[in-house]
Amino acid sequence: MFAVGAALLESVGELLRALPASTPGPQALATLLGIDKVLASRVLKMTRAADGLEAIHRAPGPEPLRRVVRACERAGARGEASVRARETVDDFERLIRHEAGDRSALDAVLSAWVPEARREFELRRKQAAFRAMSQLKGAQTDTLYAGVFLHPSADPERIDIAWLNGLFGVQRLRPGATVKLAARWMRADPDAPPKRAISDGDSPATGSLLLEYFCSTPMPPIAFDHAGDVTHCTLGGESFGASTTGDVVFAELGAGDMPRYVPRDADRKRFVYAEVSVPAKTLVLDAFIHKDVATGPPELRTYDTAFEGIANANDRSRDIDVLDLLESVENLGRGLARARAPGVPRHARMIADVCARLAWDPDAFDVYRTRVDYPLYGSQVTMLFPTREAPAG
Repeated sequence: MFAVGAALLESVGELLRALPASTPGPQALATLLGIDKVLASRVLKMTRAADGLEAIHRAPGPEPLRRVVRACERAGARGEASVRARETVDDFERLIRHEAGDRSALDAVLSAWVPEARREFELRRKQAAFRAMSQLKGAQTDTLYAGVFLHPSADPERIDIAWLNGLFGVQRLRPGATVKLAARWMRADPDAPPKRAISDGDSPATGSLLLEYFCSTPMPPIAFDHAGDVTHCTLGGESFGASTTGDVVFAELGAGDMPRYVPRDADRKRFVYAEVSVPAKTLVLDAFIHKDVATGPPELRTYDTAFEGIANANDRSRDIDVLDLLESVENLGRGLARARAPGVPRHARMIADVCARLAWDPDAFDVYRTRVDYPLYGSQVTMLFPTREAPAG
């Protein structure tokens, strides 16, 4: 593959240099050869590649390349340069058809070796998966937001967890489709107090989960149904299409839900996560870690939950379900003022509101974010933090 790419890079470059006129840019080359500017641009990018693999990634298909070769011949680039270019385009076509199978399969192979190819490959496939799943599910959202706060608990051995969840631009796409969300976490201790809404204190009313001020107006019809540690949130009504588009924001607190320390010999990590429970164009996962419980920057894992369901990141048997994707975590620094999130309306006010309701200092949190374009439906995006050992004595 590398040899074919290197030959393509050299031969087409030689052919362009054999033209009677200099063509420094796509428009000049397109005018000289009588081809469209997009094709001219791709050919020039290919000839400026760093190596053969990058050249294959940037190259147009064999037929467009043959059009370029014929156009170069008409413009006066003939002889050995033309013959060699034709041969290498034929080799390129054989590589696609007989070794890879098709261009899509070739792109998949290149994605393992060329970083730029991998980014483009993943984004295009994830975008295609979003389109398919949103149509099959009959629902989608522009932005799926999950903000997780870790704060010292009243019990010095425990940590409080607050969850701020939002769907912005969520809508039902076709009649009869169920639009269901699931907000849940794995309880570190089954004896910990049950989670509760933060909007109305300890009110048992399911509607109190909503932060209505941050929902769209008029607020979409919403129903909550509790089943153990899972809170199902369903878009009500029968309407569909653009008329159902809205924003839904809700929040919960798990007081003392997580142990603050682990035994010194335990190989465990603290983790927070977001489920892609609705096909989404963008996922934003924010981890707000109080300075008194912070232990260092997180590792990021994305789990396939299709077979085993939600993953406990400390269960090594789930390592096989980790997806090899290019997503990463960004350290935004300390203080919630740094955490502005494009695509999340009134984001700064939402997180300030959560802190005010819980009497937490917004300047005491370290902020970590992962932003994913077209996250895979049915996946779990997880940040894993080192845990702190119990103090000696």
